[in-house]
Amino acid sequence: MTTYLVLLRGINVGGKNKVPMAALREVLESHGHTKVSTYIASGNVILTSDQSAAEIKRELEEALPKTFKLDSELIAVLVLTHAELRAVVEKRPKGFGERPDTYHSDAVFLIDIDAKMALKVFDPRPGVDEVWPGTGVIYSQRLSAERTKTRLGKIVGTPAYKSMTIRSWQTTLALLERMEGP
Repeated sequence: MTTYLVLLRGINVGGKNKVPMAALREVLESHGHTKVSTYIASGNVILTSDQSAAEIKRELEEALPKTFKLDSELIAVLVLTHAELRAVVEKRPKGFGERPDTYHSDAVFLIDIDAKMALKVFDPRPGVDEVWPGTGVIYSQRLSAERTKTRLGKIVGTPAYKSMTIRSWQTTLALLERMEGP
């Protein structure tokens, strides 16, 4: 059995694609996954399974629209192993996420797109935004005092955005902690 983190893109955002976490856990358990737990209602699931990450992704992408009323254009699934999530945290840029009082930091997880291609849609504003490519992730950080001037929102209208799901750095660390916990 392998422990996985499942990140669902596009659910429970702005009143759209409502997916109750209890119902999501039931769907996953009905497909044979165990130790299914969710973290906040934004599509973060930790589970154990004897299936591969690709099998879980395919299964969920088929099951979600059949079970819930969803705009499937927005939905995407990313399945990471514990080691992959740990690498995202360990390989972050020096100092990234270490000053939450000054910077808002996000992990922009990439789904079927590489960092080089994804990075093209970012247009960081000097002195406000910074972005760094990683493996399967873009690290994005913005100066909290200047957050109204950020250009991060510009990525939303791009085709590449459909291949991204964003988690705050605090959420990313909490998910890793839960994967490592008992």
